[in-house]
Amino acid sequence: MTFTEFAFPVRVYIEDTDAGGIVYYVNYLKFMERARTEFLRDLGFEHYMNSPEDFMFVVRGAEIRYFGAARMDDALMVAAQIKSLGRASLVFHQEVRRENTVLTAATIDIACVRRSDIKPRALPERLLALLKSRYGNPQ
Repeated sequence: MTFTEFAFPVRVYIEDTDAGGIVYYVNYLKFMERARTEFLRDLGFEHYMNSPEDFMFVVRGAEIRYFGAARMDDALMVAAQIKSLGRASLVFHQEVRRENTVLTAATIDIACVRRSDIKPRALPERLLALLKSRYGNPQ
């Protein structure tokens, strides 16, 4: 499957900044989490906490690079794009941008696990069906 980019707007508030008035580094990861959640919502996939099915998503790994700083009141766009899809995982490429400038880029590795025992499990069939309906068959 070829996945298109999903973009989610974020405004920087004072609570997102450090004493120097720039976005505190860990908050970029929070912005990315919101974009991944909104990507799934836009796809029609409800948050796992609302599902009777025994699964949840956990971050298995994150590689992040910082190229510039966002400041108080900046309007940002947070992009999320699936880079690869495994049996029990999703790998996202994500960027935080101000206009056309990339401030942060990351690869986020998401694992699907059972809520009951935190052991790996296959991605929910419903999620795979939604991805297939939006993006077509694997190539």
